[in-house]
Formats: sequence, C-alpha cells, structure tokens
Amino acid sequence: MTGIKFVVREGALEGRLPVLDLARACVGECALAAAELGARRAGLTEPPTVLVDDGAVATAFLSERHLLIEGRAPVAFAPLSRFWRTADGWVRTHANYPHHRARLLDALGVAEDAAAVGAALAERSALDVEEAVYAAGGLAVALRSPEEWAAHPQAAEVAKRPLVERGRLDTARARAFAPVGASPLLPAAGLRVLDLTRVLAGPVATRTLALLGADVLRLDAPRLPELPDQHADTGLGKRSATLDLGADRQTFEELLAAADVVVTGYRPGALDRFGLSAEALAERRPGLVVAQLSAWGAYGPWRERRGFDSLVQAATGIAVLEGSAERPGALPAQALDHGTGYLLAAAVLRALHEQSYDGGSRFVRLALARTAKWLTDGVESADGAGGTAAGDAGSGAFDGPGPWLSEADSALGRLRYALSPVSFEGGPVDWGRPPVPWGTDAPRWH
Repeated sequence: MTGIKFVVREGALEGRLPVLDLARACVGECALAAAELGARRAGLTEPPTVLVDDGAVATAFLSERHLLIEGRAPVAFAPLSRFWRTADGWVRTHANYPHHRARLLDALGVAEDAAAVGAALAERSALDVEEAVYAAGGLAVALRSPEEWAAHPQAAEVAKRPLVERGRLDTARARAFAPVGASPLLPAAGLRVLDLTRVLAGPVATRTLALLGADVLRLDAPRLPELPDQHADTGLGKRSATLDLGADRQTFEELLAAADVVVTGYRPGALDRFGLSAEALAERRPGLVVAQLSAWGAYGPWRERRGFDSLVQAATGIAVLEGSAERPGALPAQALDHGTGYLLAAAVLRALHEQSYDGGSRFVRLALARTAKWLTDGVESADGAGGTAAGDAGSGAFDGPGPWLSEADSALGRLRYALSPVSFEGGPVDWGRPPVPWGTDAPRWH
C-alpha cells in the first residue's frame, strides 16, 4: 500500500468544525489516487510515497485569497453577497455574477443599493426570501440550524448517498494507457479533459488534473463570462475557450470524440438538453469518464437549484456551528468547494485506473451538500481512500503561506499563486503553463 507522510502544523485552518481534517483527507486521497495511477503507468513495483503538509494544504484551500495579479489582490465577494437580517432570522445571498445580482434585485423590487436591499429583506421572513429569489432565478438561502437542515427533505436525500457516488455505464473495453516516464511522474499525461465547470470546486478538480499532466480545455458559453480573478486562480495549467453548445454542436462532438474525461459543474439536468447526461455522453464516446458536480445533489427537491459554498454553509447548519443563530459565522476557507474539488479529481483518477483493468465507461458524482454532511458528522476518511500512514514527517506552527507560493509571468501579468498541495515522490511541483484570459483559446485539442 502507498505510504503517507504527514507534516502537522498548528494553527492551520482553525475552526470549530474539523476543517483541517477534511482538507487533509481530501488532498491525501487525491495524492494517493495520483500516485497509484502514476505507478501503474510507469511500471513501478510500488507507488511513490505521498506527502500531506498542513502548510501546503491550508495555503491551497485559500488560493483565491493568495492570488496577486501585478501586485493587485483579487476581488472577493461582491457587496450584495453576504448575510442579511430578515424579519425572523438571517438569509445568505450570492450576487457576485451580474445576472444573479440582477435577479436578486428584481425579486426584491429594489435598486442596486445595499441600504435598500437591507430594508427590503428586514420586512420579510427568511424562507419567503429564499423562495422568492429562487423563483426569480437568483440565489438566496435561509440560515438553518443543523437540526432544521436535518429535517429538510433535501437533507434526507443527501444523507442516503455516499460521499463519492460512482458507477459503470457500459462494457467498453479496458483502457490502454501509454506508458509514462518517472521524472516527473505525470499520472494524467496524454489524457484529454473537457472542463464544463464554473466557480471553484469543479475548476479546482480540473486544475489538479492539469497539474498531473492532462490536457484540460475549459469551455464556457460566450454569454456567461467568468469572473476574471476567479478564472485566473483556477485556470493554472489549462486552456480556455468559448463555445455555444446550441449553435455549434459539430465542434463539441469533435471535441468529445477525442476526450477521455468530461467534467460538468452545472445544475443536474441543466446540460441534459444538449445531450450531456452521463449516459448520453458515454453512448457517443464509449470508454469516457464523466464527472458530475453540483451544490445540492442530483436528487431531491433542491436538485435543480443553483448553489455555492457559502450558501451550502448557510443552509446545512455550518454557519450556525461556526457562529450562532444570532450571529452566523463561516468556515476559515471555502472548504466545501476546495475539498470537493480534490475528491472529484481523485474519483476521476481512480475511475481511469479501474478502467485499465475492467474497462467500462464510468461516472463519478459529488455534491457540496454531501461534503458538508461529512464535515458536520465528523471527518474520518475520504470514501475509497487507500494507503497507510507512514508517520509524521515533521511538525510545527503554520506561520503563513510563504513556502507554498510561486510566481510566474503570464498574459495576465505577473502572478503570485498558491502551489498545489497534491504531492508525491517524483510528482510535479508546479503547473506547466500559467492561466490565460477567459476565452483566449480556440475550441480544439492540441
């Protein structure tokens, strides 16, 4: 079994919930999956040892805060993305994207003014706001205690599922990997990944696959530009193109025909009308791995709702546990996003590894709400994790991100960014290319 060495550092990702335990487990599972697949492809008799360093993990889980572009810090949450008092409690809104901001304001019937928004929300109940904003296509979630969330029908559906759902879609022949060298060891070398994700969790997963050698092509709809700083943080190692799936299906089908992995991060069912369900994709491209990510899960009454890490924290009781019902708090990082991203990358790597023995198109599926349940239940180990601990490699205090940051020139300017925490002996330490501006590249494979 693969050995794992831990470097424990006091003061990293401190919170009331076991956030650091979750982060360690997610990164460790991803590094294990990468090391084991790399060993198979390189013909090694034993997988290389994995290193999980709390400093690297904590820095990476805050990567969007450490990014600098020409010395400028990134734009974080927009002014209307926050907790607000309501007539009977609190509501959490998300309005970073212009279209979500417009829908929130339409639902409330006010202009883009924080005082006006606050006054409108103070007159309504949190659940009323939640439903009205959702009906308008916006994003707002009532603050719930853990007990209130446990009684919600969506929580019941989430609890029925494993942390990482996985399955086989057909009997496609076993995957024949080209061998890879061992310096550096790149488990995903030669693999083509179509990245149909947005925001953090999905892009963190595909950013990790890019680190490990995959050719990752992110595709976005031309009408939905990404937030530039967010795109830069999660765009390391990738190319970025725009494609209208409704108007240019031929180009997409050409990309799909040569893809090994498709990762989607839109609401369950949102892409089905384009023939992008796991079953439809595998039918057209046997041997594919389809990785699906959502906020609330692909089931239950909230399956079609949009969501983000901050909203899932509010709904599932995390914000109450990290603060109180009178003054909601937050995790020390967007740990649901980052953690789920590393678990998603790990699940893809394991599916690819399994294909080399058993064949079959595969699907893997994760949800932020299910990761939240894992956190609030008390983290033990990531689903499917293998390996054995080899003892601590050292310990100390977390004194800041210095050793785990790097710099590079790019088309965006001089960048400072967090290095990946996914580490194993002989593995890559940095991405092979910096991020590019959104929509820079043509929608084709190299």
